[in-house]
Amino acid sequence: MDSPTTPLISRRDALLAGAATAAAISTSSAPAAPATAQAAPAASAAGFRAKLSLNVNGMAHALDLDTRTTLLDALREHLQLTGTKKGCDHGQCGACTVIVDGRRINSCLTLAVMHDGAQVTTIEGLGTPQNMHPLQAAFVRHDGYQCGYCTPGQICSAVAVIDEVRRGIPSHVSADLTARPILSAEELRERMSGNICRCGAYSNIVEAITEVAGSKA
Repeated sequence: MDSPTTPLISRRDALLAGAATAAAISTSSAPAAPATAQAAPAASAAGFRAKLSLNVNGMAHALDLDTRTTLLDALREHLQLTGTKKGCDHGQCGACTVIVDGRRINSCLTLAVMHDGAQVTTIEGLGTPQNMHPLQAAFVRHDGYQCGYCTPGQICSAVAVIDEVRRGIPSHVSADLTARPILSAEELRERMSGNICRCGAYSNIVEAITEVAGSKA
């Protein structure tokens, strides 16, 4: 039995005291870093930057970026084009979809430096509230936007989907790879499967894209 004069210590306090002691011993026993090694990070940090040019929505931009900057962050944080959304940041939701040199990509999965000189189209480049792109107007008519967060990626992806079909590019559900694809409901769902709508407005989105694709056919 503990003596009344014996101080009590909780398990949490004991763990904290042990961690502090270990850290103190590690710090005191570690050799001092040479002066040249301490200066190295600052010197090497400059090597992580690169100059590049992006043509975004018809306007040229000269950028000086950390080479680890994604295209998504370059658009949002450096060019203030916040229409492109950061959703999962893992290429799984499609909210960050933009069109680069005529092809849709997930801008969160690619580095800006990989697209030096590229032509980039974001939702801001497709239309304005006063002069909407046909797909933007169709999304409004069919209530395909709901909360609106995934809508920029949905519309950029849909624009590219219609162009893919026009150019005869098959999908995984195309029965005949040599025949001109028809934008059926099955084809449309397959081609748009990389764009997630957490509101569940899929049927409305399909109706909006089908209307515009039909008018362009």
